[in-house]
Amino acid sequence: MTQQGSQSNKPTRPRSPHFPPHNAPRVWFLTIGSSPIAIALARQVLDHGDYVVAGVVPLEFEKREGQTEDFRSFLEDVKKNERWRERLRVVGLDGRVVGQCQAAIAEAVEAFGRVDVLLGSTSEAVIGAVEELSQSSQTITLVQDTFETNFFSNVNIIKAALPIMRERKNGHIIMLTGITGHLGTPGLGMYCSSQWAIEGYCDSLAYEIAPFNIKMSIVQANMEVNVLTNKMTSVPPMHEYLQVENPAPLARDIFSGLLDKLDRVNNPSAMPEVQSPTGSISTTSPDTTMHEPSMGDLLSSDSVTSLYAPLPTVVKSSLIAETVHALTAIGGHDNPPARHIVGFEGVTAVKEKLKTTSEELEDFIEVSNAVDIAHNSDTPTQSFNDVVGL
Repeated sequence: MTQQGSQSNKPTRPRSPHFPPHNAPRVWFLTIGSSPIAIALARQVLDHGDYVVAGVVPLEFEKREGQTEDFRSFLEDVKKNERWRERLRVVGLDGRVVGQCQAAIAEAVEAFGRVDVLLGSTSEAVIGAVEELSQSSQTITLVQDTFETNFFSNVNIIKAALPIMRERKNGHIIMLTGITGHLGTPGLGMYCSSQWAIEGYCDSLAYEIAPFNIKMSIVQANMEVNVLTNKMTSVPPMHEYLQVENPAPLARDIFSGLLDKLDRVNNPSAMPEVQSPTGSISTTSPDTTMHEPSMGDLLSSDSVTSLYAPLPTVVKSSLIAETVHALTAIGGHDNPPARHIVGFEGVTAVKEKLKTTSEELEDFIEVSNAVDIAHNSDTPTQSFNDVVGL
């Protein structure tokens, strides 16, 4: 009894993701195979005995741009593991091109016979206030590009996979978004709106495909997970939205600080940080007035700037661990959750948002003219639903 009591006091946490039992290995299709989350997930499921089809943007892969070097290292590990080598297929995929989506799904079916789990994770954050995105034709174009990448790329691959899943009457679509699909964030207006759009699409689609035994799950990771593991693009800041003028906690300031911290982890011999009069962090020493631009300074450039966060291996592993665990555990479940919020902080933030929304709805009822008229009028009032017979 004493021994059992002592053991029960210790929290039990799984040391590795829980894989639901299945009769046969599953075939995973990862839309962005070169992202840190996709690489870690591929390692997990390949080791479990599943199959993986990983999409990569052909032009980026050929030019060794973006995160393709990490993916090349992963491929070297795959070559050394005969079991993995037979279960991985790499396909060219730019989700913005409908034809490439159709070809990639066809190649997956030709290689492994089916697609069991489709992970849509194409994402790119555009950092800048809404007004800052209206400064030039280039920044205006970024708004459309954001939706092409975050919304239409995922829609295109889903539409390409649905006929295969519907014919087999089996499949599971997982859409990796973020709590930004619930919470608006100043300085990430276009990113948040694209996340809300794809979640609304998936929520509606879930009802349409349920009769075909195709499941839909939305996995919401913390904001930092998606932004720091994918490409981020920053637009030139306007003076009116600098921290000294605007006290709103803009995303630019948040991620500038995070990039500087990551830069110091990679370069521990760099100058110590000093708080500048504007409230931003610089890496100048106290006795100098000029300094080399830090990583965070790039987000305040006078031109449109794209970059990937310099994530050290240990930081990267820690950052994505919970999300990879959730994706691995959810994939293949007979009755998967429709929505999964990763991380205690994310759950708390969304709960607070929903509580606020509920209170706002109560206030709306109190001041709604329509409700007051229907409630107080001596003349019977028919609702729209009554009129149309709903």
